[in-house]
Amino acid sequence: MFSELKFPVPWGHVAAKAWGPSEGYPVLCLHGWLDNANTFDKLIPLLPRDCYYVAMDFSGHGLSSHRPAGSPYHFLDYVSDVRRVAAALQWRRFTLMGHSMGGCVAGMDTEAWLKSKRMVIDRLLSLEAKQQTPKARSPEAALQRLLEANRHLTAEGGAILLQRGATETPAGLVYNRDMRVHMQSRESFTAEQCVKLLQKIQDRVLIIIAQDGLLVPHNLDSTNHFVKAPWEAFESTLKQHIQLVEVPGSHFVHLNEPEVVSGIIGNFLTAQNTRARL
Repeated sequence: MFSELKFPVPWGHVAAKAWGPSEGYPVLCLHGWLDNANTFDKLIPLLPRDCYYVAMDFSGHGLSSHRPAGSPYHFLDYVSDVRRVAAALQWRRFTLMGHSMGGCVAGMDTEAWLKSKRMVIDRLLSLEAKQQTPKARSPEAALQRLLEANRHLTAEGGAILLQRGATETPAGLVYNRDMRVHMQSRESFTAEQCVKLLQKIQDRVLIIIAQDGLLVPHNLDSTNHFVKAPWEAFESTLKQHIQLVEVPGSHFVHLNEPEVVSGIIGNFLTAQNTRARL
């Protein structure tokens, strides 16, 4: 069983759901872009029961408040969401477990804050001028649209995400996510900057890569320098504290087939919990 949580923020609240004993080893779970906390629904019940898992909805996602009118979604602002939730929980040391964008947020160095791009601001102003009303769909159409946009997602997984990701209205289901998250500022890093960010990570890290996932190095053209350079850096210098495991499955393997990764994650969390008690 899980409990629902709400953390006050200046523009409303950040919603979350929690599993396990509140005194357990703390684990903050971060979902992917356009997803929500339900992405961990099938995985967390398979993980060690002595941990306290808090899965948050990033701002503009799931049941969390949308950012104020006129505010774009800067990618690195999600780091602030994490900081706010951790502060509210009074957590100083904890493990971050992220899927897709959530994994990127977990590894971000907040000192790397970059200026938002003019294109993002222009798109924000354009969206506001149109004043689009969120489209209502039948449950079947809402699920079909979600599956069309996520080829790795199963119908069962899509239905789980919709439970938290859409609201039923007289006209049909309306997605909860803020329209502005589609044009969030995606600050770009060079391959060299990515390597430097990886090298700054001092704590132990577990990276799980699905063989049929996104940006898998051996499935990409060897000339893709953005992926190749960080991968080579990992191979040569980062093995000491970063554990890399490749598993069969797709981008949503944790939701589609949680048993494939639950044992790997469980062992990692048990080791972290043991170190925390020493």
